[in-house]
Amino acid sequence: QVQLVESGGGLVQTGGSLSLSCAASGRTFSNYHMGWFRQAPGKERAFVAAINWSDGSTNYADSVKGRFTISRDNAKNTLYLQMNSLKPEDTAVYYCAARHAGIVLYNHWGQGTQVTVSS
Repeated sequence: QVQLVESGGGLVQTGGSLSLSCAASGRTFSNYHMGWFRQAPGKERAFVAAINWSDGSTNYADSVKGRFTISRDNAKNTLYLQMNSLKPEDTAVYYCAARHAGIVLYNHWGQGTQVTVSS
């Protein structure tokens, strides 16, 4: 099974930047899609961004387009999320996730990392 571990969360001022990492192990990822989700206090978990591991194609939630960039390092089996122009509404626990390219549901999840954006 796939194992995912997030890191890189922290406290940042409005307009600042932060980079998250997700180390994957337990399986090769050439036939997987991976993504980032976030959950703010009192709200449901929401989609942020996703990437096709094999060809690098991406898609983003409208709320983060132009500010966030998802990428991967195939050799290190590591997923990244570069976050720029951060806003207080970006404050949430961020999770990385994985699914096989042939299915719809993400069924592998990391433990989450806290991102806090202050005014």
